[in-house]
Amino acid sequence: MFSKRIELLSPSITIAISTLARELKAEGKDILSFSAGEPDFDTPAPIKDAAIDAIKRGFTKYTAVAGIPELLNAIKDKLERENGLIYDKNQILVSNGAKQSLFNITQALLDNGDEVIIPAPYWVTYPELVKYAGAKPVIIDTNERNGFKITPKELEEAITPKTKMLILTSPSNPTGSVYSKGELERLASILEGTDIIVVSDEMYEKLVFDGTKFTSTASISKDMFNRTITVNGLSKSVAMTGWRMGYLASSNNELVKKMISLQSQSTSNINSITQYASIPALDGSVDSEIEAMRQAFEARAQEVTKLFNSIDGLSVLKPKGAFYLFVNIKDISNDSMKFCKELLENYGVAVVPGIGFGSEGYFRFSFATDVTTIREGVRRIEKFVKKLER
Repeated sequence: MFSKRIELLSPSITIAISTLARELKAEGKDILSFSAGEPDFDTPAPIKDAAIDAIKRGFTKYTAVAGIPELLNAIKDKLERENGLIYDKNQILVSNGAKQSLFNITQALLDNGDEVIIPAPYWVTYPELVKYAGAKPVIIDTNERNGFKITPKELEEAITPKTKMLILTSPSNPTGSVYSKGELERLASILEGTDIIVVSDEMYEKLVFDGTKFTSTASISKDMFNRTITVNGLSKSVAMTGWRMGYLASSNNELVKKMISLQSQSTSNINSITQYASIPALDGSVDSEIEAMRQAFEARAQEVTKLFNSIDGLSVLKPKGAFYLFVNIKDISNDSMKFCKELLENYGVAVVPGIGFGSEGYFRFSFATDVTTIREGVRRIEKFVKKLER
């Protein structure tokens, strides 16, 4: 009955955990959820005001599939001003969140037999999109010793004649790791002389901590610029998850045309109101609000890292960016799914099993919530861990 490709897909484990937590809460149970990757801050007022103005002015019609000129210009200017990347407007495509951008990329580029290198831990969607396109995810296990980042040697050893693509994410979901300019340069040297496409997911670029400097992958060299597709959006750093605005940029005009064609036959343009509202999120109008959110996340990262590292049996690397901790539970459990299920059912705390991100022996804890809730959540986790150790 069903297509072979749809049978390849697995449901998102993060959404599954979040849904279960909401259901238990609706039943009246005391549930604290640290599973969703969604900022607890409200969308900045200038963005909401722009949306209201767009509605009042009647901007409620279809737009060009790739996006309205004003938004494309705002993205173009942002990429040049903040990332040192110079694209033409026709090299940019606006989609319903970065997830659709990634879907467009994998569908436009991958065929049966292609291989895609994905460092683990990875965002849960990457391998699923690769499989749906008929290609093979080649997972490279990273480790805490290297800050959960792929090394040049690991990359070189994973490349085969079938390698079509490398997916990089910085800052990382779920680990919070950030690639430095030097690390990206060393990876770039391995790719020189190949036809491998790099997909650089930069969704959390503005959420970096402790003086960490973010570097766009495509800015490393002309060679990397030409092989890299930059993916970004406004969900995380500007607290616009529900607005559904993501975008991609590529120097390959023909590739962008193909993806526009694909999107024209699926969702067409994204919400017209969201497009107008996104302009102040990109032109610097809400930079102070973005910085305030970044500082709050930085303070939370500092505190929650200390809290977890004070619990016997648990350990965690302090994240350099994003708003997640990838907590090591290997000393007490080799089954992250069982650990997280029992934690939720018995102590009312929802976190995401590491196995969903391709790394057993961990769980992901989102600190995109208030400090009081974070402290109570960690307190419950500590009680659960102490019970396991008896």
